[in-house]
This record gives sequence, C-alpha cells and structure tokens, in this order.
Amino acid sequence: MNDAVSAAGAVERAAAALAGFVSRHGRIAVLTGAGCSTESGIPDYRSPGGAWSRHKPIQFGEFVRSAPARRRYWARSFAGWNRFAAAAPNGAHVALCELEDRGDVVALITQNVDGLHQRAGSRAVIELHGSNHRVICLSCAVVAPREDVQERIRAANDGWAPHEVAIAPDGDAALEPAAVDSFVVPDCARCGGVLKPDVVFFGENVPKERVERSFAAVDVADALLVAGSSLAVFSGFRFVLGARERGKPVAILSIGETRGDAIAELKLEAKCGVVLPEVASLLASRG
Repeated sequence: MNDAVSAAGAVERAAAALAGFVSRHGRIAVLTGAGCSTESGIPDYRSPGGAWSRHKPIQFGEFVRSAPARRRYWARSFAGWNRFAAAAPNGAHVALCELEDRGDVVALITQNVDGLHQRAGSRAVIELHGSNHRVICLSCAVVAPREDVQERIRAANDGWAPHEVAIAPDGDAALEPAAVDSFVVPDCARCGGVLKPDVVFFGENVPKERVERSFAAVDVADALLVAGSSLAVFSGFRFVLGARERGKPVAILSIGETRGDAIAELKLEAKCGVVLPEVASLLASRG
C-alpha cells in the first residue's frame, strides 16, 4: 500500500469516527484553535517549528509599561498585516459553517483572532481572544476598525518599508531592530491614549462576559468538539474541564498531544481542513 492510499484511508477512518460522534451525541459546541487556520497560511505557536520557536509573543504587561515595546509590536504588526488580512477560510472553516447550518453545531468558541470563521459564514461565533480586525484604546475604550488604524500608521510612516517578512499567528512579523527604531505609533485619535489590537495578549485575562457566554454554549450543547487546539492555555482548556464536569463527552481533532487527551472520548490526529469537510459530507449524506 503506497503512502497516498494509506493517508486517504486514515482520513476516511477519522472522518467516519468523528461523524459518528456527532450523530450519537446530537448538538455540539466547538472550540477551535490555531490548527483550524494553519491551512489558510496563518501559523500556530506551539507545533514543532511553530512561531513560538522563532519569537515569543509580547506580554500584556510589557505592552502597557513600555513605549519601546509598543513600537516594536506595532511595527511588526503593521508589517505582517496585509498577509494576515489576506488569508482566506479553508475547508475546516467552511465545514463548520455547514454543520452550523445543519443544526449540528450550536456554538463555535474560537481562540483564533483572524475572523475566518465569520468570513466562511459561521454566525454563532464567540471570539474568546478577540479580533485582530479591531483596535481598542486602553484609556477611553473606543474601538476602531483595524484598516482605519493601518491607514493612520501608513501616513505616519511614509516611506517605511521593511523587507519581506513571515507572519506569526497574531499577524505580527519578525523585523530587524533597525527597522523598528524609526517607526512611529499613532495615539488614539479621540483621547491620545494607547492603542492596542482588540485581542487578549499573553498575560491578559479573557473578559468575564466571553467566558460566561462560552460556558453557556457548553451548557446547551450535548457534547464538545475541540478542533485544532493543543489546549495548552487554560482559557480554552477550562471548557473541556467544564464539559467533563457536566457529564458531556469530548472529542478532540488536533495533531499532537493535547492537554485534554485523557478526558476525551475520541482523540483524532489529523488536519482539520482535511477531516472536517469529510465529516460534513458524511453527515449531509445521512440526511
């Protein structure tokens, strides 16, 4: 048996197992992580060779305290934005939308900040970690579209053009220090405060309202599917623990070991963008 045939058989088996899980347990809540977006060209942090191995993400405390740190962050984020914003939904996003349309998915909790679930058509989305497509002022809390802020940054840095860069999961990019030194970061147009992407940085708490909405989604669902997350951070893992406490089965579709493997009724190691479309097709064929 050649490798291609073997791989195809593995995908079929994984899809059949996950379709069976959904059929047995009814309406599911889904928790998605970076593994849902890697096939759209947005890297993750924790896989072998992931972004974490190349550079560490900025911490919230450092961003708040240090103007040089903010300048470095915004220079990198500005440089990586066009490629990040151009990413398109892949088969995983489309399949989850189809499952929502069928009534199989009642809520989609995402740790991703790329907005690709909404672009694919999903409606019941809870953005646990916020969205990189918005910018918030840390002083007056006004929220602005990221594209508007990009234009202000572009105007303040006329002629600033770094070399071709590789993006990271949150849309930033590695730059040489010399490219950062001259970068100008605009303040809030309303109050002069510090601008920050409307995402939860490392070291920052997820807003209580989002956590409550996510637990409410687990409450109304019959089961939980984790797709593309290692569950390394507690912000997502808490919902797996919550499902267990509520007696609700958990399935995990993610490459590599996850923090929830011992809890899961079903653990599958395969790409979300390959397996989830097959799952949607199988369920559609069953009516």
